Amino acid sequence: MRIDIYIKVLITACILYSGKAAAGPPFFTDDPQPVDLNHWEFYIASQMNFIQKDADMTAPHIEINYGVIPDFQLHIVAPLGYVRSEAGKSYGYRDTEVGVKFRIVNTEDGFMAGIFPIAELPTGNADQQLGNGKTQLYLPVWIQKTWGKFQTYCGAGYWINPGTGNNNYTFAGWEAQYDFTYTLTFGGEIYYKSADTEDAINSTGFNLGGYINISEQHHILFSFGKSFSFTDYTSYIGYQMTI
Repeated sequence: MRIDIYIKVLITACILYSGKAAAGPPFFTDDPQPVDLNHWEFYIASQMNFIQKDADMTAPHIEINYGVIPDFQLHIVAPLGYVRSEAGKSYGYRDTEVGVKFRIVNTEDGFMAGIFPIAELPTGNADQQLGNGKTQLYLPVWIQKTWGKFQTYCGAGYWINPGTGNNNYTFAGWEAQYDFTYTLTFGGEIYYKSADTEDAINSTGFNLGGYINISEQHHILFSFGKSFSFTDYTSYIGYQMTI
């Protein structure tokens, strides 16, 4: 395969599948801590990915989490999406994400562990680059440790990614953050993702970001970063309300 054709295929594959790595706002890496019993989290946000002249973003997406029983939350993401690539431009409803987060370990010294299985339901139009066309499953394990104002969490999972030309793949990430003030928490992550299609390559990258706490209920979330493997920039901006 000529190198210019390979690069175009790689860029298109990354654009079409960049949304699959999304996890704990505003980072790709997630944590094992569920929403408290009978409490809610609401997000309205946009997650963006840019490769040269191509773009893939949620515009916007709505995320809702609810603590239905102790140590157990329900999760749903309903996204509108915009895609721009050599295949054209599309805007519309994308694949719907549903999941459950179950905290298995929670010790008094700040250690937690849990699982967060997720399904991506094929509600988007795959022909318009807005969906995969088949149900995907993500099966991760996450752990977390807190020391005062410093917190870190990490984990890994396996994506079941059906479809012609697709590969099942793994995602792993590690995040660390610090509460500098009541208003500002800032941190960063590094992550690894194996190839999700036959024409893609393994990739590693980083994001920096955090939270601006307007009050106990209202928060602004943000992050920005890039891949080490190719010219791929990512960002996240969102508003969170907790009840």
